[in-house]
This record gives sequence, structure tokens and C-alpha cells, in this order.
Amino acid sequence: MKAVLIILAAIVLLIIGYVTYGAWLAKQWGIDPKKKTPAARMGDGVDYVAAKPAVLMGHHFSSIAGAGPINGPIQAAVFGWVPVFLWCVVGGIFFGGLHDFGSLFASIRHDGKSIGEVIRDSMGPKAHKLFLIFALLVLILVVASFVNVVAGTFASDNVGLTTGTVTGNETTAMVSMLFIVLAILYGILTNRAGLKTLPATIIGIVLICGMLVLGLNVGLAAGRTFWIVFIGAYITVASLVPVWILLQPRDYLSSFLLYGMMLVALVGIVFSAIAGNVTFEIPAFAGWKVSLGTLFPTLFITVACGACSGFHSLVASGTTSKQLASEADAKPIGYGSMLVESALGVISLIAVGMVFGKYTNGDFGSPAVAFAAGIATMFGTDGSTVYGTVYALLTLAVSVFALTSLDTATRLSRFMFSELFLKEGEESYKDAKGIRKFLCHPLVGTLAMVIIGCVLGGLKLSQIWGLFGAANQLLAGIALMAVCTWLGNIGKNNKMFYIPMAFMLLATLTSLFMTVLNKVQGFLSGAAEAMAWGNWFQAIFAAAMFILAIILVVTDLPILLKKKEKQNA
Repeated sequence: MKAVLIILAAIVLLIIGYVTYGAWLAKQWGIDPKKKTPAARMGDGVDYVAAKPAVLMGHHFSSIAGAGPINGPIQAAVFGWVPVFLWCVVGGIFFGGLHDFGSLFASIRHDGKSIGEVIRDSMGPKAHKLFLIFALLVLILVVASFVNVVAGTFASDNVGLTTGTVTGNETTAMVSMLFIVLAILYGILTNRAGLKTLPATIIGIVLICGMLVLGLNVGLAAGRTFWIVFIGAYITVASLVPVWILLQPRDYLSSFLLYGMMLVALVGIVFSAIAGNVTFEIPAFAGWKVSLGTLFPTLFITVACGACSGFHSLVASGTTSKQLASEADAKPIGYGSMLVESALGVISLIAVGMVFGKYTNGDFGSPAVAFAAGIATMFGTDGSTVYGTVYALLTLAVSVFALTSLDTATRLSRFMFSELFLKEGEESYKDAKGIRKFLCHPLVGTLAMVIIGCVLGGLKLSQIWGLFGAANQLLAGIALMAVCTWLGNIGKNNKMFYIPMAFMLLATLTSLFMTVLNKVQGFLSGAAEAMAWGNWFQAIFAAAMFILAIILVVTDLPILLKKKEKQNA
């Protein structure tokens, strides 16, 4: 019953936050449904393509969620359920929702361009270039983390097609591959054959169900290395083709799997409470310091996407803002999606709570596996048919989350890599000269980011996730700072950004400093384990992001304070 009360409290509080705080933000910033969006003014059929609200909601939610709201809260559960619950709910309403909604609104008012352009507008060209470098470093970690997760959910000891007893990973791989084909078919039917959204959606859902049945009986098996290479090739293509062919339809259709996963989890929570077959095992509070680290800053870094995520600002200002048909859709898509993700974070917390003893004993290879096992346990015992079916479907949903984020992250990498080498006034690589024209080419930026991300994706997830969490949250602090400064410059209320911005910067800079310090101490010890290249990568990456962030904060602070003094005068 405790699990039911936890999720019920989360849903009620998040709905109240959306109805009250979300509406207040829209009023303060001046959301105007009559104002033409970039998609309406600048449609090009490739990146600027106006989408139906439901389709864009599917793309945005699928892209921002990734594996973050599952991995993060589950890892942070060692602090106790109360701290994780509070940060998911309070953080989602006042930090993450503000961040996502603000980033989307700022991008809409900058012709659908990135947060980097918002920084150029409010802080100057030098800060713009520094931000792009920082954002690309974060995107490398996003690609590396999610390549690792997806390859882990696909990898099998078998090779080729399997029948009969099909493992969850083989089912996941088969259905995911079929999903790509279905997405392309859906895109052609709705964008070129003129089929309406509703009948196309019905057909799509029926085919999804058929694919699930097929995948549970026929699997696709290959090793981890093969899948890393395949995923790299796939996201390269996905980054370059028009959004209507793959990105929009894939994310929209996969969102039904994700919503279905959350519905299954909610049913499981209620069912287990009535049946009394499992117990929520996480203590309310486990102490200030646990195996993962100290509550501050570790909790706020680890939960990541379940409460606030800088990657969301890149999605909102990179792909979503280019597809928004009306400013009226900005609140449900920008603010609402974040609150749904916070709810998923709480669901993940409850899921691991059902198998917490096994999780802390190391019985599961990853948080994603613990999530699937926790929900499946609510329906049946390990080894039963219903357990196996639910487990396979949830593993698939987690993989879908991560793969859709990979699609979007790679496309964002392409935009920002090109933007880094363009001079002011140049719109695309065709306008650039000399070596810059080569570096700005979409294929060059895509390949560079994919290759680096896939190589790093071969590391252990534990070597990537902590660094990803800190970099991701630091990006959120910088995005909050950028939107806050821009709103102040145009005379809009920006005071709601002060506390979230300061807190995110403080927590993440502290975490990065601690990472560098710990790695340096390890190097000085001379231990062979400490000298592994993965530790050097973590130390250098953390130091680079720390320095870049400090420079950006020092650059922006006088501008922000000057504007504040002007407003108070």
C-alpha cells in the first residue's frame, strides 16, 4: 500500500504543479498562440516541419526521457525513497519543468535555433562558442551512455534468428529493428500518401502489437560489439534524413510503448498492493552518506533526468522548437513532458523498491534490468510466463527510450558541430569557406560525434553515468542562466530562475571538482587500477567541463547583475 500512496501523491502534486505553476509561467513570459512559430514561417521539409501536437509530444517525450528517469532514480534509491521522491516531484515542477519550458520558449523566439544562439544574443559570440564546445562534450556522453544501454539490452550469446525460447534481449533487438521499418512506413503514409493521423495511428498500434507477438517468439541475436557498430550506423543515417521519414514517426509510435509501459507499471503497483505479493523494501532515509556518496551533491546528480536535465534544453531548442505548430503547444510539450518524466522517475523508484534486496546484492546487471524485474515481480514470480512476458516488454520499452534519445542526440550533435565552425551571418555549410566548409558539412559532424560516442560506449556504464549526470546537470544550470539572462534583457520576469540556476550550478560544479580530485588522488597513488584509461578520460573530461562552465558563469554574471540593477533602479 505504501507504493500506491507514493505514486498517488506524486501524480496529484505534479498535476497541481502543471495547472498552477505552468500556467503562471506561460502568462509571465507572454506565450502567444497567434504568433507564428519557426516551423510555420521557415518550413523546409527537412528540419523545420510543423507537427501535430500529439506527434510532437511523442517525439519530445521519447527523446528527453531516454534511460535517465529509470537509471537515475534507481541508482539514487540507496539514499532512501523520501529524498528521491522529493527531488523528482519538487525538482520536476520548479527546476526541470522551468528549464524545459523556458528553453523551448527562448528557442521559439530565436527562429528555432539552439540555446547557443540564445547565449550569443544575451552574452556575446565568445560565450556562444564556449557553450557549443561544452554542449558537444555533453552530447558525446549522452551518445556514449545510451549506446552502452541499448547495446546492453540487445546483446546475446547467440547469433542470427532464434525461435522457441527467446531471451528478453533477443526480443528487444527484433522488435526494435521492426520498429525502424514501421516508422519509415508511417512517415511515408502520413507525409506523402496523405493518410490522416488517426487511421495511421490505429494501423501503427496494430502493427506494434503484431511485432511484439512476433518478437516474443522469434528473436534477433548478436554480440555487444556488433550492436555498437550497428547502432552507430543507424544513428548516423537517422541524423541526416528528413525528420518526417524517421525521427517524427519513430518517436511518435514509440511513445505508445512508453505510455503503455507506465500504464503497466501503475496497474502492477495497484495489483501488488491488493494481492500483497511483494513488499516495498526501500527505507525512508538511509543517511547522509551511503556507498554512492554524500547526499549533496550526489543525489541531485544521480537522479538526473527524473528531476532536471540539461539534455532537455538541447532537445527543446534543437528539434522540438523547429516542429512546433503553435505557441499554445509549448506548455503541454515543454512543461508537461518534464512532469510526466518525473512521474516515471517515481515509478522507477517504486519498481526497484520491490526488488531492493536483490538490487543492492548486485543480482541485476544494470538499473534497467532491475526496473524490468521490479515491475514484472508485481505480476508473477520469476520463471513464470507472465513474469517473462512483462519483463521482455519492459526491457523493450527501456531500449526504445534510449534509442529515441540517441536519434535526437546525434541530430543535435550535427547542428551544433556545424554551428561551432560557422561565422556570424552564415546559415549553413554551403556559406562557409575553405576548411570550415568541410568541418561544417552535416556528414562530418555526425561521423565525428558518432565514432567518439560509440568508442566511449564500450566503457562500463558506471564509468560514464556519474560523469554524464554531472555534465548533464551542469548544462541545465547553464541553460537556466542563458534563458534567465535573455528574459531579463527583454524585460520579462526572470526571478523564478535565480534559485534553480544557482543550485544546479553549485551542485554540479561541486560534483565535477570532487571527481577530478578523486581521480588525481588515484593517479598519485600509482595503483594499476587507478591508471586505467577510463579514469584518465573521466578526469580530463570533468576538468574541461568545469573550466568551461566557470568561464561561462564569470562571463554572464556581470551581464545578469547589471540587468538586475537596472530593473531594481
